[in-house]
Amino acid sequence: MRLLVIEDDGQLGPWLQSELAGALGGADLVTTLDEALAAISVRQFDLIVVDRRLPDGDGVELLARLKQLQPRPGVLVLTALDDPNDIARALDAGADDYLAKPFEPIELIARAKAVIRRLQLDQRGRVTVANLMFDSASRMAYVDGEPLVIPRRELALLEALARRSGQVVLRDTLEAAAYGFDDEIQSNAIDAHISRLRKRLRDNGCLASIKPLRGLGYLLCDTR
Repeated sequence: MRLLVIEDDGQLGPWLQSELAGALGGADLVTTLDEALAAISVRQFDLIVVDRRLPDGDGVELLARLKQLQPRPGVLVLTALDDPNDIARALDAGADDYLAKPFEPIELIARAKAVIRRLQLDQRGRVTVANLMFDSASRMAYVDGEPLVIPRRELALLEALARRSGQVVLRDTLEAAAYGFDDEIQSNAIDAHISRLRKRLRDNGCLASIKPLRGLGYLLCDTR
């Protein structure tokens, strides 16, 4: 799961990034519409949380562009503008939900999860490869029905592989899934995480295999 927070408030932005990352997966933070456009041009996001009042315009202006993306990310709009006309404008423009400031963390996370669940009704919510099942809604992996405890970065990599099971997932895509824009990535970091993930799956009796394709990336497949 990858999220993008678009918020220019110096305290609220990092707080949103931290809360959402802790509950749902990796999150990146930008502060302007221009930075947001640059981010979505190089990375695929599952959920975008955008403020209305940004230094270079209204966050709603971004929604028309987001609707054209495939797969389309969910959009949760945050604002101090709680007038019904403003809410209607954001929803009509393509927002999936609207949250007025101030709000409690529990409501933010619940709204974000609800948006993701609604979108996943029309997308691949569960992926099964051999005896491995990954549930995108809960971000849980199971082997023979038993849940696995997987560290955050390994879980992000498994999710990226599961969503494209049977296809080669490029190293750049895996790095984007596991790391933020500001993270320093060592040259062998992805290989090390994948190695630990493969061992974890194998030790739990998983029959799915993560195959390396030299110079390209990795492939999750059933090799029985």
